[in-house]
Amino acid sequence: MTTTGARTGRPHTAILGYYPDGDRVLVVGSAGGGPKHPDWYHNLVANPEVTVETGLFTYPATAVMLRDAERDEVFARLIEADRGWGEYQSRTTRTIPVVALVPQPGPPTGGSFAETLKLIHTTFRRELALIRKEVATSGTAGLGAQLRINCLTLCQGLHNHHTGESVGLFPALAAQHPELTDTIATLQVEHEQIAVLLEELEKHVANPSPDLLAQVDRLISALIAHLDYEEAELLPHL
Repeated sequence: MTTTGARTGRPHTAILGYYPDGDRVLVVGSAGGGPKHPDWYHNLVANPEVTVETGLFTYPATAVMLRDAERDEVFARLIEADRGWGEYQSRTTRTIPVVALVPQPGPPTGGSFAETLKLIHTTFRRELALIRKEVATSGTAGLGAQLRINCLTLCQGLHNHHTGESVGLFPALAAQHPELTDTIATLQVEHEQIAVLLEELEKHVANPSPDLLAQVDRLISALIAHLDYEEAELLPHL
C-alpha cells in the first residue's frame, strides 16, 4: 500500500497483510502491539487516498477508518481468524485501528476474481512442487538457508490466503449463495487441517529431520485436494 506522507507529501510504501471483506480489503494498524500507531496510519488520516498493490491487482482506493461498533465487530472477526491480533491488542493501551481500503471507481487490472483465485492457487501448486523437488534433491543435511526461507514464506502466504478467505470471501459467498453453506463449512475444516500441517512443516524446517520430505508430501496431498475442491465448487459462483 502506498500512502502520501503526512508531513513530507512524498509517497511511502508499506508492506502489509490484508484481508478481503466484500468489495473492500482490511488492514490493521497493530505495530506489533507497540504503543504508537504505525506511520502509515497517520498518513491515511492526513490523506486517505492510497494505491493498493496485491501482486495481482494495482488500483486506487480510499481509506476509511472503522469506528466504534463496526470496528469492534470487524476486529472480533479478525481475532477469530487469527488470535495474534488479540495478543497485539493485549500489549497496548491504545485501540488498534482497523482500516477499510475501498476501491475507487474503475476496474483493476488482472482479470476477474475467479481468474485471480485460480492464479493464486496455481502459484501455490508450483511453489510446493519446487520446494518438494529441492528437499528431495538436497536431503535434510543439505537444507540451505534459501530453501528454509522459501518454505517459511510459502507457509505464511498460505496462512494469509486462507485467513483472507475465511474472513472475507467465505462469509460473502455464504450470504449470496446459501446453497454453498455445507461446502464452505467443509472448506473451513480443511483450512484448519492445513494450518496444522503448516505448523508441522515449520517445525521440521526449523529443526530438519528425516521426516521432512514426508511432511512436505502430506501438505501437498492435503492442499492439492483442497484447492481442486474449492475451484470446482466456488469458481462457478465468482
